[in-house]
Amino acid sequence: MNPASTLNQHAGAQPAGARHTGAARSPGGPPPPAAARSPRRWAVTATVAVALAAGAGLAVAAPWLVDPYTTSLLARTLVFGLVAASVAVLTGIAGLPTLGQTAPFAAGAYTCAVLSLHTGAVGVVSLLAGAAAGALLAALTAPLVVYARGVVALMITLAIGELAVVAAGRWKSVTGGTDGLAGMPSVPASWGLPVLGDDRARYLYALAAVAVVVGAVVLALRTPAGALLRGCRDDERRMRASGHPVTGYLAVALVAAGAVAGVAGSLLITVQQYVSPADFGFDVAALLLLGVVIGGAGSVGGAFAGTALVIAGRDWLSGLLPGHAPVLLGGLFVLAAYAFPQGVAARSGLPGLARRSVSGGLISGRRAGWLISGRRAGAGDRGRP
Repeated sequence: MNPASTLNQHAGAQPAGARHTGAARSPGGPPPPAAARSPRRWAVTATVAVALAAGAGLAVAAPWLVDPYTTSLLARTLVFGLVAASVAVLTGIAGLPTLGQTAPFAAGAYTCAVLSLHTGAVGVVSLLAGAAAGALLAALTAPLVVYARGVVALMITLAIGELAVVAAGRWKSVTGGTDGLAGMPSVPASWGLPVLGDDRARYLYALAAVAVVVGAVVLALRTPAGALLRGCRDDERRMRASGHPVTGYLAVALVAAGAVAGVAGSLLITVQQYVSPADFGFDVAALLLLGVVIGGAGSVGGAFAGTALVIAGRDWLSGLLPGHAPVLLGGLFVLAAYAFPQGVAARSGLPGLARRSVSGGLISGRRAGWLISGRRAGAGDRGRP
């Protein structure tokens, strides 16, 4: 018997579990309750719940608080926020930086515009068609993207986005060329519902659709799929060594993000009833990536907040200093990169909860790789980074 361990037991030393939880525990007794282990957790959860409820209430009440023009701007912000969420999934979770989500965004928009002009499809059908078009384009371009990393992936996706804009500008018989397509009729959200005839109705429809899609994305990333993608991002070599098809995982993530961007394209047609190649140019792609970086690439909520901040800043600066908004936005990006290197979500006071909402738990990328490889992180893994 070790004399030192016997002395510690008689002296009432706390075991390792109590030291980690910060709560006193008698030797051999039951572990302290969850509230004693983390007294701050419930306060944080309550604060987040109140903030989310207040934000949801404000979002629903917004059409009655502002004028129709501002309502239409808010609806467009929701649309671009949904595209930014797909960028955050690829850039922050899967580790594939992208400037090409405007391509599936455009595919979904033009598909739904043609459907609306020729068939008058209801909103639900348009959403499904946009998702299918975005996913199909992402699947066709996936072999070009999933084998690249870093700046190479960024340049490839930028080229894909620019090719989509060029194709939309030259395929006049389908897209209307650079003049775009206009005159899409107002349609009901579903069969048996009234037509979305004003800005308030279209905003509420976009809000409901965005809430459903974002909720589905967050739930999907709370499953083991989120840990798989984070493992691919943080330790690809270990993932491949443990037998995981990393390329296949990234391809699935790319197709799913394309579907989300395609849904946003469908909502764009419903909200503004007009589409042109200018809606998907490089400035839009850069704006989306800027919003994701400012808000936090690892958080869907952060991507939304960052995109809304960038759009609001762009519109405000355009009215204040005409012609100088791009330069000032570039300065804002540089300042944000230095002031918030992990995004606004990480500096909001609740970084852990923001990360949990995306990835499904406070698990580091390497630890996620150990867990999904089929073995537990035992005592031998505790000293590893």
